[in-house]
Amino acid sequence: MSSTITIQAGQALERILSLEIVRVTERAAVSAARLRGHGKDKASDQAAVDAMRRELNKLPIDGTVVIGEGEMDEAPMLFIGEQVGNKNGPKVDIAVDPLEGTTLSAKNMPGAMDKIAIGPGHPKGTIDLDAPADENIISLAKAKGVKPSEITAILLDRPRHAKIIEAVRKTGAAVSLISDGDVAGVIHCAEPKTGIDIYLGSGGAPEGVLAAAALRCIGGQMQCRLVIDSEALRERTLKMGIKDPKKVYEIEDMVKGDCLFAATGVTTGAMLTGVKFGKNIIETETVVMRSVTGTVRWIRAEHRQLDKFHLD
Repeated sequence: MSSTITIQAGQALERILSLEIVRVTERAAVSAARLRGHGKDKASDQAAVDAMRRELNKLPIDGTVVIGEGEMDEAPMLFIGEQVGNKNGPKVDIAVDPLEGTTLSAKNMPGAMDKIAIGPGHPKGTIDLDAPADENIISLAKAKGVKPSEITAILLDRPRHAKIIEAVRKTGAAVSLISDGDVAGVIHCAEPKTGIDIYLGSGGAPEGVLAAAALRCIGGQMQCRLVIDSEALRERTLKMGIKDPKKVYEIEDMVKGDCLFAATGVTTGAMLTGVKFGKNIIETETVVMRSVTGTVRWIRAEHRQLDKFHLD
């Protein structure tokens, strides 16, 4: 579970923002972590949102939340269209998930997305969202020059993925299941040390955009399609200007221009260590990426002015 944010702009973002957005996710993660283990998903999410909004409003940006936690009249969260920042900087679009890993129902967030993703270094067209899972495994194995049995796919552990899992295993490939956090699942495809080769299945649409932003920074391929399975969703997509509900989106369609991606661990997972509370110190771990340079920084921070985390 992590606190995640992406900032993107048509112009080059200043380097200093790479560190500034780390402060945003750190504060959100620490606020959420205080409620770990208490069975209060909504309260944790709200704490993360409140902290994230406060920190965003301190940034030298003229920001608009384009991927948030609902419409203005539907969610008391960071809503789509909300203006953030102190207006003393570039105009930027912001995608947020203050507490990735809580459920869509807990967040009152509409929308899901079919996704497929792999890491960098493969010919374009290696994967195809419309192809069966087994064909994608075989295609990726061929591109890597290995047997299908040497491929590992990662999916959310959901009943809806049973047929995909069966198809993957029939090729001899391995399956790694995660309970939540498909942003991290997609990122794992681009990290050789994880042993993950491909992401398959469906998950939240906001998480799809955040994952695409990360891959834009570090490389890889990704295809997504919105899951439009109700009349209400069809009407909503039309209002948002989406004329083709079957359109397949690639990274370049979802994330344009320079972008920054940051995530701070709330609980410990495969990608990030969770927040640690000591007697006089709070420890956090954050990954921050920038597309224009391809730089990935891992920041392990020790926070000693603990009163700031209580008073903000």
